Order: sequence, then C-alpha cells, then structure tokens
Amino acid sequence: LSGNARNCFLTGNPDSYQNFAGKGLRCLLDVPNSEVYKNAHHSSGGFCSQSSQPLGKKIPSLQISSVEQVPHHFPAWNIQIIRSFHISPSLQAAPVPLFWIIAKPAQKLFAIILGRSIRKWWKALPPNKRELFKESARKNKWKILLGVSSLGIVFVMFYFTHLEETPITGRTRLMVFGKEHFRELSQMEYDMWMELFKSQMLPETDESYQVVETIVGHLSESNKDVPQVSALKWVIHVVDEPAVNAFVLPNGQVFVFTGLLDAVSDIHQLSFILGHEIAHAVLEHAVKKASLVHLLDFLSLIFLTMIWAICPRDSLAVVGQWIQSKLQEFMFDRPYSRTLEAEADKVGLQFAAKACVDVRASSVFWQQMELAEAMEGQPKLPEWLSTHPSHENRAEHLDRLIPEALKIRESCNCPSLSGPDPRLIFRLNMQRLLELAEGREAPNSTKQDPSKPKLDFPHT
Repeated sequence: LSGNARNCFLTGNPDSYQNFAGKGLRCLLDVPNSEVYKNAHHSSGGFCSQSSQPLGKKIPSLQISSVEQVPHHFPAWNIQIIRSFHISPSLQAAPVPLFWIIAKPAQKLFAIILGRSIRKWWKALPPNKRELFKESARKNKWKILLGVSSLGIVFVMFYFTHLEETPITGRTRLMVFGKEHFRELSQMEYDMWMELFKSQMLPETDESYQVVETIVGHLSESNKDVPQVSALKWVIHVVDEPAVNAFVLPNGQVFVFTGLLDAVSDIHQLSFILGHEIAHAVLEHAVKKASLVHLLDFLSLIFLTMIWAICPRDSLAVVGQWIQSKLQEFMFDRPYSRTLEAEADKVGLQFAAKACVDVRASSVFWQQMELAEAMEGQPKLPEWLSTHPSHENRAEHLDRLIPEALKIRESCNCPSLSGPDPRLIFRLNMQRLLELAEGREAPNSTKQDPSKPKLDFPHT
C-alpha cells in the first residue's frame, strides 16, 4: 500500500480495482444499503417508539460540503486529517464540581505539609521519647485498631449509601455529587466551547449541519420511550474542524466536528457514533466519572500523607507521590474510563438499532480507523495506556453485540437489511488491497522499505 497518493478509500465494488494500480490509493467505500432509511418506520411498544418522520425522507441522498464534492455518500476517511479518534472530549463530558476543582490542590498541599511535619517531628524526638511513643502504641494497639476500623466503617457506609442504579443497563454506580451541580457546570462548559469555536460554527443552513440535525432528531424520536432521552433537549453544533471528534454535554448540547463527517463512510456509521455520544449523556457518565475521581482523591490524601511522613527525604517523597498517582491512574482511572466507553457502545448500538440503522456498520468504522492509523505508521500503544479501548477490541466487542442489536431492530418492525454485510465487504476489500499491494511490491524488491509503514490488520 504505497505510492504517491495521499488518500485511501475502500469500495464495495470489486471491479473498481481494475484501475487501482494506475491511480494509486484512491477508491471509495460505498456500502449500498443507505436505502434502508427510505422506508424506516416502526411501531411503538417494547423497545420501540413511534418515529414521526423517517430519516430517509428528509435526506434522500447524503452529501457533505467540502472542497471536493463526492455525490450521494459521505467520503470515507481522509488519511491527511485522520487523528486518533476519541468520541468524547479530552475533558470529560462535564468537569468535576467547581468547588472540588478549587479545593483539590489545597487538600493535596495540606496532606504534603502534614506528612512532612510528622516526619520532622519524629526526627526531632529524642531516642528515649521515641521508645516511649512506640511502647504506648503497642499498649493501645486495640484502641488504635478500633479507631481505624471505625473510619473504615464510615467510609463503607458512605460508599453504599451513595450507590444508584444506572438507567437502561441497571448497573450499580457511585454518585457522590448531585445532578443539579452538573447542570450548572454543563452550562459553564458549553459557554467555554462556544467561545472557543465561535468562529468555526457552521450555520443551520449548511448541508452538514442538516445531516447531523436529522440523524440526532431521528435517534431521539426513535428512543423517546427512554425517559432520559425525552427529558433532554438535543441542540446541534457542527464545528468546522479537521479533528475526528464528537461529544455531547450532559445538558444535551451535541458537538460534531467536520473531521468526523469526513471519517465516516455512511449515515449508519454516523448514526451509531452519535448514538454512542447520546448514551454518554443519558447514562450520566460525567457524574459517574467525577464521583470515582472524588472518592479516589480522598483516599489518595491518606496515602499521600503517609508517603511524606515515611520517606526520609523530600526527593524520595516526590518519587513516591508520582508512583502513587500513576498507579491510581492506570489501575483505576483509565480502566474505569474504558468500561464507560464499552457501556456507551452497547447502549448506543441499541439506540441505533431502534432507529432502524444498519448496526453492522458500527464495527466497520473502527476497523477503518485501525487501518488508517496503520497506513500513517502510527505506533500501536497497549490498551492499558489509553482511556479508550483499542480500535481492534472495540470492533470485536461490537461484533459480539450486533446479533442482539439486530433482534432489537427486528422487534421494532424495521425494514429488512438489503445488500451484503458491510463487514464482509470490508474484509474482501482489504484482502484485495493486500493482494494488489503484494503484486506491486514483489517485482521491485523482496525487502521491506523502511520508509513504508508496516501494516498489521488483525481483522483481515
């Protein structure tokens, strides 16, 4: 997969590869099942609710405004602007409550000063007083143990009295902060994003805006039987920005970057991604994440005090504090974020299924992202280093969920899916691409050119 061409797209038509070698990596992914929306309708009851207007009737053919117009479909993905795609903002969907943001550094500083003071006090004690202190601790060990146990019981009671049931999934979650705080902070974050992107917002008359508005409206209408979906007013914002990104604030403000519109292949992929983002807001993942961070930070203050009290020198205490923060990050914070992403994938796929989307296209998107990063030569980092699942694991997870989503789709009286499975199309096209690439490289050299990226596609 080399040459002077900068763009690579995949096509559902194998005949289009006849001119592939001469034209370079310039082909299109065109999954011929967009007509599913033309008669999309489903009855209320069970998982489903009545959709007021089929999506296909509002947008008979989808086009994205760009410098180079490609008719009747989304362009697949542009290698020049592709990014490591995280379908939530670098900040969480909403920041932790404002008072905690202000208090957190002060509390850490207090823990450091307290631990350092304990260490200096202990060093300043004469040896005989140290022995007396140790002897007193041994005599009163049961009182000390009782006091520590009492604190532990209070902590456990606090934890179990702040557990709630997650909407839709029924999973138990920790909720430390009230939802009203996040409504206020969501508005603050919304104002921040609007100020940041005020010169890049596309108008409501723009074709890209109308596509996103229609899909979000169709998803919300199809899932209005879910109280958390119908309770929010979904407001669309399309940002003219090449980053492949989208996120939804807890108050229903939807932000989609044009880079994402260039990255998806069709309305089915975009519908799934927006369903995923809506799921983040509906499941209140921002509050859950902030609650966990709050709890872990409280516990870390105890360990931080102990580190600065036990370490003989400040330099060692700084190293110990860094190790503690990294352990917390990689053992708790990031795994929990990956869990929330997987949960949003599952619920988002259900939302898309109830909207009569071809849910089979969901895993293809992540395979495309995996291919794009491989072609750019980006290193594959271990999943445990990321806040999101790897593209490979994400696609496999969605493949396992697709059969259940297809049953939901069928129960909503959606039109039958026509055309081949987009996953099969992608695999066949990848196989053909690799065969053509091997055929082009074989006459030239049997050695790997270090300037060309090494491709590794587990899904092929």
